[in-house]
Amino acid sequence: MAGQVNVLERQTPLLKVDDSVNESLIVGEVQLVLAEKRTSLAALRTGIAVLVLPLSVLSLLIATSRYYDFFRVLYLVIPLFVLNAALAALGAYLIVRAVIRMHHQDILIKELKKRHPMIAPFID
Repeated sequence: MAGQVNVLERQTPLLKVDDSVNESLIVGEVQLVLAEKRTSLAALRTGIAVLVLPLSVLSLLIATSRYYDFFRVLYLVIPLFVLNAALAALGAYLIVRAVIRMHHQDILIKELKKRHPMIAPFID
């Protein structure tokens, strides 16, 4: 009988340790998804900045257009427009990619909240 009590006493602390490991694993999963979401937000911010740059250059060209003849500086304007188009495409790509990834990460967070209701009050 004493041997059975010792076995039960040994199993109980292991269950408590196992529960804390599960809790730390859950918190680690949530932290990982939230870190990925922060990375996506940084990519979104970068995409917005890259998209705004061509717009500001074009507004500067329009504002100073009376000081130059467009057809005389066409050899400079065409590469500038190509560069602006490439920057606008890169900015749009970064924005769309970041929004899609953030949507996916929101879905992952909702699934984690459903699977582990103990963390639901802490994640909004």
